[in-house]
Amino acid sequence: MNEYSDSWSPIDLHHPSTFDTLAMDQKLKQSIIDDLDRFIKRKDYYKRIGKAWKRGYLLYGPPGTGKSSLIAAMANHLKFDIYDLELTGVHSNSELRRLLVGMTSRSILVVEDIDCSIELKQREAGEERTKSNSTEEDKGEDKVTLSGLLNFVDGLWSTSGEERIIVFTTNYKERLDQALMRPGRMDMHIHMGYCTPEAFRILASNYHSIDYHVTYPEIEELIKEVMVTPAEVAEALMRNDDTDVALLGLLELLKSKIKDASETKAESKDANKQTEENKDGKAMENKNDSSTDECT
Repeated sequence: MNEYSDSWSPIDLHHPSTFDTLAMDQKLKQSIIDDLDRFIKRKDYYKRIGKAWKRGYLLYGPPGTGKSSLIAAMANHLKFDIYDLELTGVHSNSELRRLLVGMTSRSILVVEDIDCSIELKQREAGEERTKSNSTEEDKGEDKVTLSGLLNFVDGLWSTSGEERIIVFTTNYKERLDQALMRPGRMDMHIHMGYCTPEAFRILASNYHSIDYHVTYPEIEELIKEVMVTPAEVAEALMRNDDTDVALLGLLELLKSKIKDASETKAESKDANKQTEENKDGKAMENKNDSSTDECT
């Protein structure tokens, strides 16, 4: 893994995540592996069609659903370096250009939380306004913009190396500018969702080396009903080395979540009912006022 100050600084990556240990739907997992393998084998194809040898992935979903683990699994599978780009630490398009050009081939560029790491959409929308209203000091600035990032990714970054992958992550896909998500930039959109029974079984195997337990049927039924992330399930399984105790703790967590969700739903229903009653009462008052006016 590489981070940067004025330039990239190497950091050894020892993340153990692999596709075997990744807690996600098996069909989705296999489709990602197949896409990566196909990308690696198509050097001549990309050259023949006149396209840069790169691939883009958008990982989206709630926090704790395994986006970072998937990136590590991709890097371990391909034996690629990871370049972790924190856009809030990049102060100009010129600096961004230097960083992107400084990347090696066979690497993954990661921009996590693209929706909140930098207000690209807002910066782009206000670019012209900034130009017209800026002071002399501001005129010298070369701020990172959406167009700057996209131009570098499409152009210089793509052509200055080979076998390159770019990964954007976000918790809120709907906040992203459509220009970021079109094919050719983000070629594959991968939804990282809440824990499923299949993902739970992988986690249980990872943390307790078991394929089945008497609590599995109840746990899996509860997981279908409640929104719980793989990270929350993993944390519950790690709390005790005793498998029975750990799984009972997970059961309690799931039951607690269902209870909380039920109470929240009831409170919301009561609030909606009160709102409707207030509306009906107001309508009745208006009707009475109207009747009084007519009598007068």
